[in-house]
Amino acid sequence: MTKILLLEDDISLIDGLEYALRKNDFDVNTVRTVSGALEHLMVSGEYDLLLLDVTLPDGTGFEVCEKMRAGGSQIPIIFLTASDEEVNVIRGLDGGGDDYITKPFKIGELCSRIRALLRRTDYAAQPLTPAGRLSIDPAGSRVMIDGTSVELTRAESRLLGLLIRNADRVVTREVIFGTLWDNMGDFVDDNTLSVYIRRLREKIEPDPSQPRHLVTVRGFGYRWVP
Repeated sequence: MTKILLLEDDISLIDGLEYALRKNDFDVNTVRTVSGALEHLMVSGEYDLLLLDVTLPDGTGFEVCEKMRAGGSQIPIIFLTASDEEVNVIRGLDGGGDDYITKPFKIGELCSRIRALLRRTDYAAQPLTPAGRLSIDPAGSRVMIDGTSVELTRAESRLLGLLIRNADRVVTREVIFGTLWDNMGDFVDDNTLSVYIRRLREKIEPDPSQPRHLVTVRGFGYRWVP
């Protein structure tokens, strides 16, 4: 049974979430503060996934996510928030989050997103063969370029892995959304994807202004050239 830690301080939401998640065969433990979540994660063993509210009495869910990633944890993380502003979306994803769902949401959608994220996590952990001067460790969000380590966010790592697995083929924006972000264009749109592409190029291209590997195919998507 998938073990989930829920960080949420809204009592009216907690009861319904716990009941619905358990009805969908998830094992749920709930905490209501950032400090409580961090303490729980230290003493209560491994979880399969974290559901983190963004705004808490003593901080934000972003802080929990960032501390987990700084400690090397690759546990899947979904943010629950009342705000879908792009700045919050990008902060959450750049901080190491995997998905983002805006309140109010339907429990069926949340459960689908949980299952999709667990599938994507398994997919992203599959080994990749070296791609020329570049090799990638998708589980550790790390790339080696000519023997030098380059740190990626989880979203950047998943995106690069998808492109490398489809080397010399055009990967459409729709495929990228569907594979990496469950086709949820309401929180990851073309502009956000363009930001990730630009940041990837800055990290892996010899000359980001004239990319040789991560190539734009105008009107369609992107192609990885080994």
